[in-house]
Amino acid sequence: MNSINTHVNELADRIHEMRADYPRMMVAVCGAPASGKSTLAAEVARRLTSQKCSATVVPMDGFHLDNRLLETRGVLGRKGAPETFDAEGFVHMVRRLRAGDKVAIPVFDRSRDIAIAGAVIVPAECDVILVEGNYLLMKTEPWAQLGPLWDLTVMLDVPMADLRGRLIHRWLSHGLSSLAATRRAESNDIPNAQAVIDQSRTADITL
Repeated sequence: MNSINTHVNELADRIHEMRADYPRMMVAVCGAPASGKSTLAAEVARRLTSQKCSATVVPMDGFHLDNRLLETRGVLGRKGAPETFDAEGFVHMVRRLRAGDKVAIPVFDRSRDIAIAGAVIVPAECDVILVEGNYLLMKTEPWAQLGPLWDLTVMLDVPMADLRGRLIHRWLSHGLSSLAATRRAESNDIPNAQAVIDQSRTADITL
């Protein structure tokens, strides 16, 4: 918890230093699956809000393609890979957020394994948007179009051995057996994590 608090303090301070230069600040919190990006983004948003700076978290996961479409394309087993997201739709949403619009965003319901459209409204008055996701710094198209839209980029650098343990534990918590959880992590999640590590550009801040 102490390391999380240190990271939260560091990011909140950096955002406050930069805020005056932007009518709305766009912050990318990027990392591999199970790197802790969702937790970090939520804590930073909470800290900023307590400091009278309106902030919200926008997860990339709301742009998962539907399982039926992935099954039709033969990539359901690769869900979470770059090609299993509506990347163009996500880029369009980030552009709207960057412009300062009020935007209805989708969220991902893990319990039902589906994305829910228009689940949250980001108001035009929001000062800081913390977008969190795996592929925010990806060098390949169409993800690369996100690059100019960020004011501050953050990458969570977690050793692969730690990621592997966390990913297996994640599937165990969903009721899978040890063998099934390990297979699920090694066949899909770990390759996705490696893609984040190998194909992302350097962030402004690495934690």
